[in-house]
Amino acid sequence: MKIDRLVSIIMILLDKQRIGAHQLATMFEVSLRTIYRDVESINRAGIPVLSTPGVGGGFEIMQGYKIDRKVFSTSDLSAILMGLSSLSAMVRGDEVVNALAKVKSFIPAETAKDITLKTNQIHIDLSPWMGNKNIPVNLELIRTALQESKLLSFEYIDHHGNRTSRTAEPYQLVLKNSHWYWQGYCRFRNDFRLFKLSRTTKLQIKEESFAVRENPKPQLDISDMVESLQTYITIRIHKSVMDRVLEYCTYDHFSPDGDGHYLVSFPFIENDYHYDILFSLGKNCECLEPLRIRDEMKRRIHAMAALYA
Repeated sequence: MKIDRLVSIIMILLDKQRIGAHQLATMFEVSLRTIYRDVESINRAGIPVLSTPGVGGGFEIMQGYKIDRKVFSTSDLSAILMGLSSLSAMVRGDEVVNALAKVKSFIPAETAKDITLKTNQIHIDLSPWMGNKNIPVNLELIRTALQESKLLSFEYIDHHGNRTSRTAEPYQLVLKNSHWYWQGYCRFRNDFRLFKLSRTTKLQIKEESFAVRENPKPQLDISDMVESLQTYITIRIHKSVMDRVLEYCTYDHFSPDGDGHYLVSFPFIENDYHYDILFSLGKNCECLEPLRIRDEMKRRIHAMAALYA
């Protein structure tokens, strides 16, 4: 059960006189059973939610009820504040600021110090040390277009470097593996596409609005496909790059090899991305086997050296 969903439902019920179960299920992309279970949890927490059956029915908070500030535990409030604070560092906007202010209003004075301490125990900052300065600006443009259902015009650069002019209906912002993407219905391809924000340039909001379509959720979990393509190679690395290699495999893949080196059973797919990972380790990494991978690395090294001949 997600505490952020429960808080959101409470806020919606406080803001609206009545809302249907189907509408809540659609809003949070969960089943009706989950919504009924959430409402039951809210009731058990001491907030009286009434259910009216039939046409025009739905859930509503009992008239005249005021939320007791003690309805959320210290851990609940710390978790919510931690999430909202992290979100505000990535996405600007009055909505996040207002949500933070509302949640802070629930904090009783006697527990404020303890909640602040717990909230500060984890800090999440996914912004890069260095990088494309247009990304924060483009995030704001896409957020505005999402809220107003406005078309976006832009140029997109694919992974081969080809540039095309596009118009798309924006549907979702996605943060995956520290990279921003956005899903939209591309009118150039007449289909839904997931665009990488760093490859999106000359982004502009158009005056034209669009009717929202039924949109499929982007496929973000490709672990099964990766595992089916993946094989293991043996590399020898210097201890100085151990922390970087640990980003791709666990320590049980390592075995000591003399003073200051390790042999690593490294997960690998024969594509440019994975070859680039090995090359990024420089002279601190040597591919030992299989022979075809080692030979391909030699070929690429000679091709690279030829550029500087």
